[in-house]
Amino acid sequence: MTALNPRRDQLEDFFDNAPCGYLSIASTGEIVLANRTLATWLGHDAAALSGKRLYDVLPFTGRVYWETHLRPLLKIQGNIDGVALDFLSAAGETIPCFASAVESAGDAPTVKLAIFKAAERRQFEQSLLKARAAAQENLRSERATAELREQFIAVLGHDLRNPLAGFAGGVRLLARENLSEKGAKILPLLMGSIARMSELIDNVMDFAKARLGDGITLDRNAAEPLTPALQQVVDELTPTYPDRRIELQFAIAEPVDCDRARIAQLVSNLLGNALAHGAADQPIRMRAQTAEGFLQVSIANGGDPIPPEAMAKLFQPYFRGEVRANLQGLGLGLHIASEIAKAHGGTIVVDSSELETQFTFRMPLG
Repeated sequence: MTALNPRRDQLEDFFDNAPCGYLSIASTGEIVLANRTLATWLGHDAAALSGKRLYDVLPFTGRVYWETHLRPLLKIQGNIDGVALDFLSAAGETIPCFASAVESAGDAPTVKLAIFKAAERRQFEQSLLKARAAAQENLRSERATAELREQFIAVLGHDLRNPLAGFAGGVRLLARENLSEKGAKILPLLMGSIARMSELIDNVMDFAKARLGDGITLDRNAAEPLTPALQQVVDELTPTYPDRRIELQFAIAEPVDCDRARIAQLVSNLLGNALAHGAADQPIRMRAQTAEGFLQVSIANGGDPIPPEAMAKLFQPYFRGEVRANLQGLGLGLHIASEIAKAHGGTIVVDSSELETQFTFRMPLG
């Protein structure tokens, strides 16, 4: 005996005990033949299934699906492959299955079905759908919470501007008066605090706008020179740190197509960071130049190097550096600076060693 010439009992055993169900159905809908595997699933005797109608082993929804979709499809294309088709057991239980069918031609056409149990696969698919729905609901909840938080930040920043503007106006009026020696010393401190508060509010507003989808907006203009804007940044920060020395070197070939106010904001954040973190007995070195198709601004300071664990988080929002937790601020300055750099198609990189820490902004002039 060879596999090409099997005995009849082997063929019968293969049919009856196959790992799937087999059905042969006449054109009238009567079951001509069913194997033992399917009969066991349905709780019937295999011989007893012969003579029953296909409708007898299908639930109501399965009957409708067979009559309105599967049977017409078989008539058109002669076969169907891997469709979901539930069967009905003798106890009235629905058994999820997949079925493939082919219709034979001839004087007495029959439909032959191969049927596979699908309960585990259906459960797996349902668990995937439930997990997906839960994940989507969690995502919607997180987005709603984040949007509410950032809208609150935006409103807070907007509402803080009004009292700060009144405070600044009052200080400017005081500056015109004949103040005592003590008052003259306090006035610059107040002006520095106002500038710092204004910077914090600007950072909060920019961060909220970026997170709400508007991003960092630019008003690029090559008509105005950039150098005076950078010099103004230095002039505004100097009164806050009167004992610090800032060494400047500007070599900018004007004009530069950029948003001057945004570049000034970026430099203000980097320079303010250097003044706050750098060694007080060493100068800050600021270089701004155009060369080889790029604008490059670098700001370096002496002092302790940035720890490696902090380097990876420098440009993340709300990060202030655990090693210098005594310093005040929201931890948005470097994040906003990096977003301004990206909006200009540029980058900010940082190098930190025992000798110095240097932040470098670089953007293409094109």
